[in-house]
Amino acid sequence: MSDTTTWSRQPSVRRLPLAAPLRLARPSDMWFKPALSVVVATAVPDLVLLALDRLDLVMYTMAGSLCALYGHNLPYARRARAVAGVVVSMVIGMAISLVAASLTGSATVLIAVGAVLAAGQKTLCDATRIGPPGPVIFTFVTSAALFAPQRLGQVPGHLALTLAAGAIAWLVAVGPALLRREGPERRATARALDAAAAHLADPGPRTRHAAAAAVHAARQSLLAAGRPTPTRRALERLVVHAETATLGVPLDTSPGASPAVPVLAPDPDRLRAWARRTRARGPVPGTSDEPFGIASERAARRGTSRREARRTLLRGLAPGSPLLPIGVRTLVGCALAGYVSQAAGVGRPYWAIVTAASLYQANVTLSWNRALQRTLGNLIGVLVFAAVLPVSRTGPLALIGCCLFFGFAAEALITRNYWLGSVAVTPMALLVLEFGGTHPAGELIGDRVLDTVIGAGTGLLAAVLVTNRRAAGRLEKALAATELARARAVSTLAAPQTDPAALDAARRGLAGALVELRDAEDTAAGEWWQRALPREQVLAAERAGHRTLAATAIRQGLLAPAPENGAV
Repeated sequence: MSDTTTWSRQPSVRRLPLAAPLRLARPSDMWFKPALSVVVATAVPDLVLLALDRLDLVMYTMAGSLCALYGHNLPYARRARAVAGVVVSMVIGMAISLVAASLTGSATVLIAVGAVLAAGQKTLCDATRIGPPGPVIFTFVTSAALFAPQRLGQVPGHLALTLAAGAIAWLVAVGPALLRREGPERRATARALDAAAAHLADPGPRTRHAAAAAVHAARQSLLAAGRPTPTRRALERLVVHAETATLGVPLDTSPGASPAVPVLAPDPDRLRAWARRTRARGPVPGTSDEPFGIASERAARRGTSRREARRTLLRGLAPGSPLLPIGVRTLVGCALAGYVSQAAGVGRPYWAIVTAASLYQANVTLSWNRALQRTLGNLIGVLVFAAVLPVSRTGPLALIGCCLFFGFAAEALITRNYWLGSVAVTPMALLVLEFGGTHPAGELIGDRVLDTVIGAGTGLLAAVLVTNRRAAGRLEKALAATELARARAVSTLAAPQTDPAALDAARRGLAGALVELRDAEDTAAGEWWQRALPREQVLAAERAGHRTLAATAIRQGLLAPAPENGAV
């Protein structure tokens, strides 16, 4: 950034919302997939252990079964690798926890190990961008294993159970590829079409960013899907239509504002109709024209996706990464939560560690939202647990059925709001303890309530005290990258003879830079204790960037300019 950059003033401490974090949203268009996957992946090993009369080993198989929650937004080629990595990471985390539990009974040492594991899991999940449910599942399983009675000779057998259940979870995650191999790409494309239609119906900066992010995700899904098929080529054309649909809509919708490049407005109803047909099992809807697709980008990136993934991971773990302060927050918050819970007399303070670990989002404001959601959901969840506990104790099948029900309910509800999903997660987590033997209900409920309050309070305190001034630095870098991407696009446009592939690459590079810029600004805007942000420069860069995108789309023939006389 140059020295002439001006910075907007803003308070270091911002108002924290109360009602907005608790509002319910529309459910995800694919909520049933992780919900059904975790039920199948859990039921198989549970029923095998029931037949062997060894339900006391459920905790170890559940560690592998929960891996089925990951990767549902990824195309199957990448999902297979991602879920395999999740299973291996889960086994490594379990190995550390079980060995530590077998070597020492000191809660002080075990809390320290749990905090280090939670911080490492948070940083690695953010660096690899594995997506939901993120590090919480890892922390939940490994923290619980730390406080499970263990002998060193039992560790290999317990890890084998985790690995076997993880293999079943992998099969459940990638098995649907045999039935509908382009399913993830179709859903990603449909979301991009819907987001573009929403922006056309209600133009504004937020809907524009949502559309750009959905288009970017759909493009990445298609690039990662493997070899092009007729269906994927048709999806590529639809993604291009979704991308170009909003380029002529003004970023500034105030009275008197107008697009810098007047274009014919697409029909949002047409985009929605395409989205519905894309999600369905029939053929992908065709388009009347044949716009320049993403085949050139796929060809240019062939063989580089794994190198890019490694570079992304290394950038996330580098000394100057903005992810590292969040990892430090996790370490401090989890350790503080565990030790305060221990001092309060809780015998196994792992739930306080898990509660603290679950709070840490991209900034303080989002962490506050999660603390509010987690606390409300857990407190209601313990009441649900008290109601269903007598039913679960009627027999082992009833206990398994209750756990499967709440596992399904958690994934069905969590996309509406995190607190609603926590209402189902809490009784499921408490019921898992019943597989090892019955516990006094009052003790379980009391410890869980106390750990929830302690974990949320200390976790939020760590989020406030451990600053992340690198969020503003990330925004500066994103702003500079956007300006550079726009300069390249303008230079390519100005060339006497423009190479279509070069112009397409410049347009896509600028589009990706704009998505990263908006994410960086949103993250920095919710962070405390940092210098003011260059918001005027960000808005100016976004407006200029979208004008350049519209100009490149017109040059490529992807967007039709409006006639000067207004006739269509």
